[in-house]
Parts: sequence; structure tokens; C-alpha cells
Amino acid sequence: MPGAGPDHPPPVHDHLDRSRFPVDEWRLSERVYSSADLGVTETMFAVGNGYLGLRGNVEEGRESHTHGTFINGFHETWPIRHAEEAFGFARVGQTIVNAPDTKTIKLYVDDEPLLLSVADLESYDRSLDFRDGVLTREMIWRTPANKRVQIKSTRMVSFAQRHLAVMTLEVTMLDWRAPVVISSQVLNRQDGRDEYHVTAAAMGEGFDPRKAEAFADRVLQPQSHWNGDDRIIMGWRTTNSKMTLAVGVDHTIETENAYDQRTDADEDLGKMVYRVQAKPGVPIRITKVAAYHTSRGVPVRELVDRCRRTLDRVREQGIERQHVDQREWLDAFWLRSDVEVPGHPALQQAIRWNLFQLAQASARAEQSGVPAKGVTGSGYGGHYFWDTEIYVLPFLTYTSPWMARSAMRFRYNMLDAARRRAEDLTSRGALFPWRTINGHEASAYYAAGTAQYHIDADIAFALWKYVKATGDDDFMWREGADVMVQTARMWADLGFWREDGDGAFHIHGVTGPDEYTTVVNDNLFTNVMARFNLRQAAETVRTMEAYHPEEYRRLVDRLDLYPEEVEEWAQAADLMAIPYDETTGIHPQDSQFLEREVWDLANTPADRRPLLLYYHPLVIYRFQVVKQADVVLALFLQGDHFTLEEKKADFDYYDPITTGDSTLSGVVQSIIAAEVGYHRLALKYFVSSLFVDLADLHHNASDGVHVASTGGVWTALVFGFGGMRDDNGLLTFDPRLPDGWDALVFRFTSRGSRVRAEVRHDQLCFALETGAPVEVRVRGERVVIDSASVTVPLADQGPRIDAEVAFSRTGRREDGSLITASVPHSGRARG
Repeated sequence: MPGAGPDHPPPVHDHLDRSRFPVDEWRLSERVYSSADLGVTETMFAVGNGYLGLRGNVEEGRESHTHGTFINGFHETWPIRHAEEAFGFARVGQTIVNAPDTKTIKLYVDDEPLLLSVADLESYDRSLDFRDGVLTREMIWRTPANKRVQIKSTRMVSFAQRHLAVMTLEVTMLDWRAPVVISSQVLNRQDGRDEYHVTAAAMGEGFDPRKAEAFADRVLQPQSHWNGDDRIIMGWRTTNSKMTLAVGVDHTIETENAYDQRTDADEDLGKMVYRVQAKPGVPIRITKVAAYHTSRGVPVRELVDRCRRTLDRVREQGIERQHVDQREWLDAFWLRSDVEVPGHPALQQAIRWNLFQLAQASARAEQSGVPAKGVTGSGYGGHYFWDTEIYVLPFLTYTSPWMARSAMRFRYNMLDAARRRAEDLTSRGALFPWRTINGHEASAYYAAGTAQYHIDADIAFALWKYVKATGDDDFMWREGADVMVQTARMWADLGFWREDGDGAFHIHGVTGPDEYTTVVNDNLFTNVMARFNLRQAAETVRTMEAYHPEEYRRLVDRLDLYPEEVEEWAQAADLMAIPYDETTGIHPQDSQFLEREVWDLANTPADRRPLLLYYHPLVIYRFQVVKQADVVLALFLQGDHFTLEEKKADFDYYDPITTGDSTLSGVVQSIIAAEVGYHRLALKYFVSSLFVDLADLHHNASDGVHVASTGGVWTALVFGFGGMRDDNGLLTFDPRLPDGWDALVFRFTSRGSRVRAEVRHDQLCFALETGAPVEVRVRGERVVIDSASVTVPLADQGPRIDAEVAFSRTGRREDGSLITASVPHSGRARG
């Protein structure tokens, strides 16, 4: 843009309609109700704690896109039926279950139901406050009889009590008396269906692999139901997985109006109905407390007792105590996790919404995984992917390390299943599933699923980074070392030394993060990550042998480990094949990537994106086209193995052929763009990633929050613009502050010490907030952060390239000649 620079930064488009969603740095608010985008707003206003999640459905139960109550890991299994069978294919699918819904509290005035889609609303405000984690709604409804009703509601899923949700509804007639009926329900909605609407999946909408599978048969089998004066408790068991679930609900009413009440429960529906003779100005306040407990094997009767204990405890403590505990938990979270961009309130609001989603996805997961959609939707079937280790774990490791440890223990507990999966693929060691809930591979399409062997290295990478950042060596010696050894064994067995004597260690028949190029040889990302895995596994074992002999002997006995194995890992790491093309001066994504024709993205119609929804995989696989940053991600994660010149050359080549069809891509492109000097492009990628869900940029936010993308937002801020790196436990900083930003403030925790960092264009300031002194490097200079603040002058912010990537959308053959680009024919669309 002409004239753009530090004094005239390019404008930032935040994508939101600010007349409907006003800017507030600490909350997301909706001032105008609309039923046009219910799926998106149900995700935007969801509340959860990592174990339990409630979508932002309206209290009245309708209108809705998809009713949703999700519990991390609570799933049903089903047989995967392949059109053509082969040995080792995944056999059993797993899909998160839409749990019984306690959100619904229906309201009738003069026997007329409140339905927001047709209601005459004088005022409306719905807000999710990031400081107390409470969703509130206030409105004034003019009924068909012209009576004005003030309605206030709150909804909270507790961070302090894992199994608890608290809801309130307050109704006040403003002008006239009227009979008011409030029907609070516990309803088992199969797959999100209700008596008025069905989900998109049930309607048979078009193919989209990002959505969850729809169940054809009943999932939750009733086991018990009970109701008393103010309490309802119900229990179910899943048909195939045999998991159990109990839901308990307590109600209280506060009003000076005359009323009566009735409770009822059957197999799938529990009701607490209040009939009130409401007077003007006399409020009716209902408090609803819900407890959810699940298990993989405990009988429903035991879960019913657990629900009773949770509800009894809340009765004793009181509702106010729950809100105080919630605020205290979040105060501590923001103290160690907040990232500030002063002077940019719209960006600040979006940043905090993304960080809040990370808390909602992981806080109380507690040795479960972090689903790709958290507990806000059923997208991707509620599965855990490699996303957790690469995109979420950095945030947890440097802000809430005990949460990172919990996620690592979850993977350790999967190790036996991973060993069995490796045996299925005729391999030693362990192979973690590409997508799973219960530890077994659930990906029916192996080419873009099981073939992503890199997940082993991703897990080892996150584990190693966690231990180095926290100093939790005890975890490594007792459990982590098993993961390091078994993953290294897999790589040593999967790879080979080529007989032609090139002296390199090769890995063939794998798929990298880019799912538009599958089952290839020497995928660069896979190889550099496997190299890391092998090298650090060898170092771990050698360190244990030298300094922790007792733990080493236990490891050897436990895993039948031989010294020759360790030497083989180190040798394979040192001689790993790393593709590099002398002609183009770049690292090919795999050994044959540059032999393919380049897809002409510039002439691909917008209505044919994302490509996976409109082109057969075999069409996509023939081309140089990248779904998500593959080589570029390797440049970030293993940045100390590439020069700045190599990073820029690779970025220049791959950026124009990267589609952005994956939400995992933009944040990594932002980080490397900032590092190599494309400062405007870095900001552009960051902002688009920041609003992935808030603005529904990928048109599937209705399926739940893209949790990996929210983690990537933190990484782009701290590692991208903040310039932080953590190579082998040493923290280094080389900031790249965007034009138009006066400052960037973030905190990080290193070995128990919390440090505040403030980046400005001319300086980087550190302040030790808790713990012992921390040593870092700032552009090579040693800095000790002690009790006093430390300021390091910054001469410049590194290279600054005003233009975006200037690269012809063509490729080159080995002789340097151009490969003509085209867009494949696909029915009505042709480039």
C-alpha cells in the first residue's frame, strides 16, 4: 500500500459487524439477535471447562442450529465399513456423544412461548465475560398481548468444580400481571435433534469430512430416572462403548409471587415446572444447578451417587461461592496467560476470546486429550489429533504447565494401544493414532490419516519441550522416557539405509501435515521431526544412564532396551535425509514434490474452495498445492537447523501455493513471515487466524471452536511478533513488532518463574513477577531477569520487506525449465 509504514500502517479488517458485536476488551457481546447464523453464535457463546461444555443455545430451546452438551472423552463406537478391506485398516470408529441437555428453561407468559425468532424485543444483550466465565443475557420482550417482560439469565460451567454447571433465569413483569410458566428440563436429545428441528447431519447435507458422523440408531440407553421435590437425577449407558453417564439437577425458586411447582421424569425427559401468578415489578428467580459424571466402566448407580454428592456440596456452599471460586480461578489464569496489544481494542477483544477458548478446552481435561473442537461442538467427531501437541501444548507449557503435564500423561496412558497399533503396521515401538478418543486409530482414510506417522515425533517434541521448560525431570524418568524410547524405535524400524550407498537414512511411504500430498518419500517435515525424536531419545537414555542409574536400570528392564539401539538412533538422526534442491534453492516438501505440476490457485474459483470438498483426492495429489503449512511448519519447529536465507527462500516458494484451507496454516505462515521480514503479510495472516471462528472465515465454526487455531494465535503473538524461541531449554528473543503496534505485552513461565515481557519498537523489557531469576538471550546477548526489571535496547526489528511474496505460480523441473500451471477440470468450474 503506498505510503504505508510505521506512521501509516495498513488498515486491519477485523471482519465483525460492530453494530451487532461491539468492541469490549474483556467480553464478547451481541446487541442484536439474529437467527441467520445460529450455528456460529452457538459456538461463539459456548461455555466449558475442558471436561464439560455447553453450546450457546438459547435458554428457550428453540430456535437452534445444533443443541449441544459435550463431555470430553464421552463417546460411542461403531464399526468402520470399508468398501474394500485390507489388513490393518482402522476397524472401530469413535464419535463424541451429544449428552443430555440441561440448558433448556422454557418461558410462557399468558401461555404464549418466548421464541426469539419471532419475538418483539425492545432490547437485547448477550455477553460472555472472559473475567468471570459467565454468559449473561438481558432483554425486554413485548408479548403478543402487549405486556412487557424483563428477562435476565446466566450460564456458567465451573472451572473450580469440574462436573458443575450453574444457570439462572429471572423474569419480571414490568407493566401488567400475568400467569407465567417456567419449564426447566433435562432432555436427552439424540444427536442434537429436538421436537422442532433436526441437525444438518440428520438432514443429509453434503459431504464434509470435518463434521462428525451421524448415528443411525439410539446411542444412550436409559438406566435410571428419579425425581424429588427439587431434584432430578437420570442415568444412561451408551449402546456400544458401554460408557456410563449420570446427570443430576437441583432447582430453587425465589419470588414473592404465588406459585406452585411440579417435577416429573421419564427415561429421556425430566421437568421442573413452575406456575406463577406474576405481579408487576415482582421478580421470579430460578436457579438451576447441574452435575455431570461419566465413566468408562463404573455402573450408573455409582455415578448417580456422585451427582448427589456434587449437588449436596453446592447446596452447602451456596451459589455465590461458585461464582467467587470461578472469578478467582480466572483471575489467576489471566495473570499468567494474558497477552496485551495496547491501543487496539478490537484485536484485544479477539485475542482474549481466543485465549479464553484455550482455557475452556483444556483447564479440566485432566489426563484426557484436548479435542480438536474442545467441548464446544461435535466437529471432527470429538477426536484428539496431533494439533494438541504442536498448537496447544506450547501455550499450556509456558502459562499453565500442570495442564501440559496432564496432556502428556494422557499420551503416556495411550502407549500400550500405540504399541499394538505399531504391530498392526508391522513396526517396532509405538505408533500413536492420528485421530482417536479411546487410544485406537479412528481414521478410515489411511492415506491422509494413519500415514501421518509424524504424530509420534510431535508427541516426543511436545514432551521434550515441556520437560526442558519446566524442569520436570521426574516425569521424564518415570514415564516420559517410555514414550521417547518407543517412538524412536518406530522411526528406526520405519526408516532404512538405502542400498545405493548415499549414506543417508530415509523414511518412505508417509504423509506430512499437508493432507493434499500423501504417502510420499522423505517428507521434509516428517524427517526433521523424526531426527529430533531420535536424537532426543538417545540423549534421554544416555542422561539417565550417566546421572540416574536406578531409573535407567528400570527403563532397560521395563522396555528390554539395548545400548545398540541407542547408538542406531543417534546415527540415524545424524544422517537423516533432508531434501534440498540445488536448482531452486529450496527444501522440497518431499523427494518428488517438485516433479509435480503447480496448481494455479489464482485462477481457482472461490466457490471451489476448500479444494477437498470439490476435487477428488487423486486430482489434488497430482499437483504442487499445499493445504496447510508443511515445510514452513518445519522451519518454525526446527528453526535452529535452517538459516534465515533458507527460511526466506522456502517461504517465498511455498506461500503462493498454500491454499489456507486448513486453520492450522495461517498462524505458522505469520510466524515465519515475521521472521524473514514480511511484516505486513505476517500481520495479515495473524488477523485472519485471529478471526477464524469469530467471523466464520472457514464456514464451519458452527461445528465448534478450532482449538488448535486459538493456540496458534498465542504462538503467533509470543513466538512470532514476540520473537521467543525455546531451543533445547534456552529461551531466546528476536522481536518483530508489527507496524502500528506501540507494544506487545505477554507473560511466560520458565521452571516455575513467571516473567512479564513488553516488546516495543526500540526495546524489550522484562520483569520477574514470581520465582527465581531467569536467564535468556536477546539477539545473542545474555540477559538475567531478576527481581528488578531489565530493559534491552533493540537497534531494529530485523528485515522489513514492504511487498508481499512476489513469486510466479509456476514450478521448475530439475533442468530449471518452467512447469506450466493450470487448474484441473472439475465439472462446472475450470480455471
